[in-house]
Amino acid sequence: MTTSAPHTSRRPCPDEPAGPTSLPHGAPETPDLPETSDTPATPDTPDTPDTPDTANAPGLPDASDVRRPTDPDPGPRPDGAGPQPPRTVPSPVIARLAARLARTAEDERDAVVEEFWDAAARAGTPLAEPLDDDPGHLAVTFLRRGHRAVGQVLLLVNTLVERERLADALMERLPGTDVWHLAYRLRADHLASYRMVADLSPGPPPADPAVAQQRLRGLCAFAGPDPLNPALLPGRRGSPGSSVLALPGAPARAWAESREGVPRGRVDRYRVPSRALSHGPEKAHRPGEAEGADGADAEVRGGDGAGRVVRDVYVYLPPGAEGAARTEGVRLPVLVLCDGDMWFGRLGLAGCLDALIADGRIPPLAVLAPDSVDGPTRRRELAASEEYVRFLADELLPWAAARWPVTGDGARTVVAGQGLGGLAALYAARLRPERFGVVLAQSPSLWWRPGAPQAGPGGRTPGAVPGGEPPWLASLFMDGPPDAGLSRAALRVRLDAGLHEGPSAGLVHTLGEALRAHGHRAVCRTVNGGHDWAWWREALADGLVELLGGTA
Repeated sequence: MTTSAPHTSRRPCPDEPAGPTSLPHGAPETPDLPETSDTPATPDTPDTPDTPDTANAPGLPDASDVRRPTDPDPGPRPDGAGPQPPRTVPSPVIARLAARLARTAEDERDAVVEEFWDAAARAGTPLAEPLDDDPGHLAVTFLRRGHRAVGQVLLLVNTLVERERLADALMERLPGTDVWHLAYRLRADHLASYRMVADLSPGPPPADPAVAQQRLRGLCAFAGPDPLNPALLPGRRGSPGSSVLALPGAPARAWAESREGVPRGRVDRYRVPSRALSHGPEKAHRPGEAEGADGADAEVRGGDGAGRVVRDVYVYLPPGAEGAARTEGVRLPVLVLCDGDMWFGRLGLAGCLDALIADGRIPPLAVLAPDSVDGPTRRRELAASEEYVRFLADELLPWAAARWPVTGDGARTVVAGQGLGGLAALYAARLRPERFGVVLAQSPSLWWRPGAPQAGPGGRTPGAVPGGEPPWLASLFMDGPPDAGLSRAALRVRLDAGLHEGPSAGLVHTLGEALRAHGHRAVCRTVNGGHDWAWWREALADGLVELLGGTA
């Protein structure tokens, strides 16, 4: 289910550059900037409907035969290698359809194909079927309907396709039909996002592999969700979004749409001024005016009139927070969460928090989630930036404490992020453990080190550490705690990684070992997925329960 952008109203706030925008749950704001592949996308997405009985459908699998894995892979090995890579397999459902068409009169074949598509639409795609010789894995068939003008169809499943070998991700056409298909052998707990796109270019596809690869690269920009999959993962910054592949053994969904009868917290968006952030898209020169000798920009666009950059920050407060503070003196735990435009502008995090609080899984908490602004700003500020750490620790937290009943205790303050956001969260805790004593880092970009090459086109980043060295961030923690008079075991850290993130999953375990060796409490979790919001959104709730459950 998709949601439209809400009508938002401004609430006066005399001591702010601009007031907050109230954001009703379930109606996320739609950003309008181009997406980068470093951060996939998502608002609250509906659960995949139960698959209807398809026992009598033409060639479709019986969902009751789909089994959970019995032989899960052990996770990344010490050398950083992941599990056995997924591979394409013949599709059982397509084989059955082809066999039925072969014994059907020619004038009746169109009706058989229509019946197949009707059943697929009712069941929802992709179609998962058990493998007789491999109970821990499934044959997962992706389908796309394509008329005569379609020359080829490209399927982009997160981390299952190499960007330099896009031809391997082309779907096949069942001869004489409009059925395009591609099947993978996947472990039965796989959780990922995917997109697809049909090539309507005139003429046959290029025969030259290099030219063909170039055309497929161009097609990637037009890929979108699977029309037959109701589980959507809407995109950020103008992206059409993705579809969600969640096989039966995937982690139980902690996310749902806002639950009826659950007390609801409040989400507002504020413009927070900053002196720590020295540059960004908010700053611009006046036309014809030169930059000052000290390097300061001449004008702050959208600033507060005092020469300061401003950042949009989403603020979540739990139900009854201000009243409890007045009557009971409650100080709320705090979650500082990178990419607020995703988590609150697109992902509907508030509904999940409301449910977790109502069920007693986590204590009532406040969330401060800065907007990432755009791709270049995100890469600059989240890549181990001391400026950004000062903004979070010395400006954002005091700004919140002056307005709401939030804790100043680092042991009850979580800093969290995904990808570069995970790197930023770890770096903030390394520099300022007195402010950030708890860390939740999902797929942190541990390839990054000072002087590392910037992300390439589309936000793609390197996936290896040169020379087999430990991650730069691990080396930083190995240097010992900062001189803050704190215990070496001051930090509690949860590190999440996808099994199909290549070397990144191994780097996460290397960092976990380094943290534990230096007295920190660190736990590593792995999920059968890639570098993907499809599982980050599920694991965030689980991580908050692990790190905050039982705290008050």
